[in-house]
Amino acid sequence: MNKELMEALDILEKEKDISKETLFDAIENSLITACKNHFGKSDNVRVEMNRDTCDFKVYAERTVVEEVEDACLEIALPDALMLDNEAGIGDVINVEIKSKEFGRIATQNAKNVILQKIREEERSVLYNQFYGKEKDVVTGIVQRNIGRNISVNLGKADAILAENEQVKGEVLKPTERVKVYILEVKNTTKGPKIMVSRTHPELVKRLFEAEVAEVQDGTVEIKSISREAGSRTKIAVWSNNPDVDPVGACVGMNGARVNTIVDELHGEKIDIINWDENPAILIENALSPAKVISVIADGDEKTAKVVVPDYQLSLAIGKEGQNARLAARLTGFKIDIKSETQAKDAPGFRMEDYLDDEYDEDEYEEEEYGEDEYDDGESYEEEETSEEELPEEEAIDMEDTE
Repeated sequence: MNKELMEALDILEKEKDISKETLFDAIENSLITACKNHFGKSDNVRVEMNRDTCDFKVYAERTVVEEVEDACLEIALPDALMLDNEAGIGDVINVEIKSKEFGRIATQNAKNVILQKIREEERSVLYNQFYGKEKDVVTGIVQRNIGRNISVNLGKADAILAENEQVKGEVLKPTERVKVYILEVKNTTKGPKIMVSRTHPELVKRLFEAEVAEVQDGTVEIKSISREAGSRTKIAVWSNNPDVDPVGACVGMNGARVNTIVDELHGEKIDIINWDENPAILIENALSPAKVISVIADGDEKTAKVVVPDYQLSLAIGKEGQNARLAARLTGFKIDIKSETQAKDAPGFRMEDYLDDEYDEDEYEEEEYGEDEYDDGESYEEEETSEEELPEEEAIDMEDTE
């Protein structure tokens, strides 16, 4: 039994995940190649290899003739009788070839054949491994900058995080562990070329699938997602179980689940809304946290007209139009947002077309401007003036009045 060869094959199979059968085929091909280099021909060479013991024998099929013209293909009758006493002219017998007789060049070529097969199989295994993870999220370690791109080690292979797939303003330091979305895996002569992303919307979706058990088992579905990487993401969720709140499941107790994802995305804000088959309700939800008076949606044209209270217009549109832009991507509708005053001044405007039965005009008129909702950042709470804050003379006058 060839113990050394068996141990070597076991190590290769374990470390490089290459099957023994593939290695056996590589050894057989290398022996045939060695025969070709040694004798000049290999068409009549056959290799027999025991898969259990790793013992092997190499045979050359030669025709018995009276006078040998080609020693590679023919054998003289006297020599054939020494191997098989029943051999006759025209018979084909197997002549064993000793691999130890191969020259240095033939042996080196055989070795190269085995090494080449191992390298090819290793690349193939890596490609298949990462190709199966395409469109999925993996954890990698930041290696180094390659120009404006970043090399990320994924374990057995390195991936490229291109400049346009990096989050603007996000600084990734060497040895930092990050989660990346595998965009594409290509098979090349130098191994698999893996392209990853930190900006793809599916990255957020996969993170929710990993963090939220209800999303993973299909109880809660992420129907739609829109993202501006590094700033804000909106996702619309739906529950297949009426007893499960989809938003609550994604947020988690005290925001534990969503905060884990926010930390992974380095502080990116995430809005989670309820999905609805009614486009008007979906658009209203998508524009949150802004309050909406009414929505008129045209499902055929994929357009919607939205009316919001005057003081909610800037909130509905968002900074540089971000809230409205994300809502449009999330719903697939082109959204036209107007304040109540703008809508009334529009030609042909009729308030009854925009108001639903539940709208209460007084509710919006009596709404106070909260400190967080006013853009100037100033608080307009009424301040009480105490007697101590009055000038000394006025305080005396008040005492006299009493």
